[in-house]
Amino acid sequence: MAATPDRKDFRFVHRLRVRWAEVDMQKIVFNAHYLMYFDTAVADYWRALALPYEEAMHLLGGDLYVKKATVEFNASARMDDRLDVALKCARIGNSSMLFTGAIYRAEQLLITCELVYVFADPATQTSKPVPPALRAILEGYEAGAPMVTVKTGAWNLLGADASRIRTEVFVEEQRIPADLEWDEADAAAIHAVACNGLGQPLATGRLLQHSPGVAKIGRMAVHRVLRGSGVGGQVLQALLGAATARGDREAMLHAQRSAASFYAAAGFTARGEPFSEAGIPHIEMVLPLLAGIPSRL
Repeated sequence: MAATPDRKDFRFVHRLRVRWAEVDMQKIVFNAHYLMYFDTAVADYWRALALPYEEAMHLLGGDLYVKKATVEFNASARMDDRLDVALKCARIGNSSMLFTGAIYRAEQLLITCELVYVFADPATQTSKPVPPALRAILEGYEAGAPMVTVKTGAWNLLGADASRIRTEVFVEEQRIPADLEWDEADAAAIHAVACNGLGQPLATGRLLQHSPGVAKIGRMAVHRVLRGSGVGGQVLQALLGAATARGDREAMLHAQRSAASFYAAAGFTARGEPFSEAGIPHIEMVLPLLAGIPSRL
């Protein structure tokens, strides 16, 4: 194993809590579960890279296979412990990549690991060179670079990417009829689309002029795998920035009730009574825009 890791060297940390089913007769976490903890963290690491794993690997023409996993035990975790699972991509070879990881309880180091993955052809399971695009994303993330780019513009520029996300989320996932999803307002709206380092669209939203000085945000949609990763918030801030730039004093939207807490965290407050739209419960929410700056963003 490598030298004892320093917690501050990890950009990525995944938090979890030890469950009853993971504790053995000694009342400590059964050793095999630590590998599961690291594997769970790896899945979240790809979210931190803004990569929907399955789609990204298909685009890259390969997949990752574990070649070697080494775990070193320093101390044990117990039921209900809150653990921080830290990971970083420490080295990228021709076809392999080395991840180092550590599990902490507060500041106490419990477990360290090394995971070696090989990029390979899924059909033949023979190794392939790590694609330059994936190498750049991994190196950029570990260097502190942002993983998402948000573009704003007209429908003729961003419509194809916005349509893809909205179709997946609203038409296919939420079963909203397509004739309700598409309207003439798209042509007049300012659209925002968030993309990852592979150019894949991840989230979208649009901005309309509801009335003089009042912006209306709508059609907010985030790729299912990237929800909770912050990418939706970046789109929302881009739209609010566009609203303040044109001098709007208030932003309003019709939030699905399941997403109300997301908008509340950005400073929006509910106004009026809940209502149904396209068969889905909604609530109107508003945010004052003060001195050209969203009041709580």
